[in-house]
Order: sequence, then structure tokens, then C-alpha cells
Amino acid sequence: MAESRIYEIRVDVATQYLAEQSDAAANRYVFAYTITISNVGTIAAQLISRHWLITDAEGDVQEVRGLGVVGHQPLLQPGEHFEYTSGCALNTPVGTMSGSYQMTAEDGTQFDTPIPEFVLSMPRVLH
Repeated sequence: MAESRIYEIRVDVATQYLAEQSDAAANRYVFAYTITISNVGTIAAQLISRHWLITDAEGDVQEVRGLGVVGHQPLLQPGEHFEYTSGCALNTPVGTMSGSYQMTAEDGTQFDTPIPEFVLSMPRVLH
């Protein structure tokens, strides 16, 4: 018999380049990302903290850790989701982000939810 997926969180990401906040001459490329965190498991779980690895095109890595996301530590019942938008600035027009959310289930079990790597990229503009 297959083990049921009690602790299962899905992470979906949409990204956007923010041209109005970016300055290519100063090597400043700003991106927004919207993340939807969905509890597709069978037990309530709370997002406690986050861990990000932000890598630019030159291989420079910024590591970010902190409590919650955008000032929240959402408690997600099975079937619920939480969406937020945040952003980051890179020194290159392309980069990646990946990481994990540290979660605590209603029964006290702590587990990590991976954030799959996603690409931040300035769109190619044709002149």
C-alpha cells in the first residue's frame, strides 16, 4: 500500500522583470516574483521560515534566511493556499532563485518544502 502524502506543499512561481525600477547602465536588474504555496497534503501546516539562494549570471550567490514571508507565517489547512509577491535585484540581466520553506505541521512534525529553481530574466527587446 502506498504511503499517503500527509505533509505535501506545492510551490508555484510567476516572475516579472521590472524595467521601471531597473538601470542597465548601473548593472541593476529588478525582478518581482509571485509565489503560491498550496497545502496539497492531509494535515494543516504553518510556514515558519524561508531559505533562498539567489544566483546571478556571474555565479555570485546571495543567501537569504528569515522568518515567514512578507511578514506572514501562514497556517495552511489542507486545500488552502497563500500567495505573495516579493522581489530582488541582480547585477546581471539573468539569474536564478531556489530554496526551501521550513514548515511545522499541526502534529508538531517539522519538514522542508523545496522551492524549485526558477529563472529571472530580462526580456530581449528588439529594436
